[in-house]
Amino acid sequence: ELKLTESIGNSGVYETTLKTIEKFAGEKIALDSITFAWLQRFENYMKASGLSTNTIAIRLRTLRAVYNYAQGCGLIRKGNSPFNDYKIRSGQGRKNALTAEHIKLIRDYDDGLETTRKYRDYWMFLFYCNGMNVADFIQLKYSDIIDDEIFFQRKKTRNTLRSLRDIRAVVNDHMWGIINRWGNPVAPDNYIFPHLDGTESPKRIKNKTQYLTRIINRRMAQISEKLGILHVSTNVARHSFATILKNKGVNIAYISEALGHSDIKTTEIYLSSFDHESRKKMSDLLMDL
Repeated sequence: ELKLTESIGNSGVYETTLKTIEKFAGEKIALDSITFAWLQRFENYMKASGLSTNTIAIRLRTLRAVYNYAQGCGLIRKGNSPFNDYKIRSGQGRKNALTAEHIKLIRDYDDGLETTRKYRDYWMFLFYCNGMNVADFIQLKYSDIIDDEIFFQRKKTRNTLRSLRDIRAVVNDHMWGIINRWGNPVAPDNYIFPHLDGTESPKRIKNKTQYLTRIINRRMAQISEKLGILHVSTNVARHSFATILKNKGVNIAYISEALGHSDIKTTEIYLSSFDHESRKKMSDLLMDL
């Protein structure tokens, strides 16, 4: 069903989860055999296999979604789910964010290579465009630009949110410069950047997105090493966008809308930890005692 609705990435999560379950319990598992104790054994198996806390949580949440789906179809009696009492633990992970000074260093970096300038510009575009994902970047069209604003919906949450709303990002002068340097000719039906031609299947789009992400990340890793700053990736662009706005005192409601979060609580969790500079200032205050 996920493949039919073009949710290629999400279908991959379900396939991987199924393979993990089959390695643990075999290929034929009765749904009513999944008990609280079974979930504990499954979680312990995944820990022993070396999976991270977040990966284990994804596998368990996916299994829970299948279980709930089965209940909705009447295959299992409602009210007896082992997930009612089973707590799925998620790790926070490290969310690295750059400072405004680091962003300027990246923006102005030039080693004389056109390839470096191109993928540096792509990363900067992601940052300026509300920390956009490559999956959304690669599918932008000129028709998405209205009155100098880009309107888009996050592909990651397009099929999961109950009410979709456009995310809007003002196209600043730096973004126009990037479009002029590397973009397709201006026409409403043209993709802004020349990576798709409109004939690709969802699977092919997914492959091209992953390939472009790897290229950008590889080049940005080289740039960050040369600049002596933390490892920069496409994910860092999103967290840096949000953190810099937060540190400049921007209202969290605006940041939430810019990120495309459906609930401001999600944004609060996303920005729950203070950045390194804030912790350093706190430490300096103690040194002055």
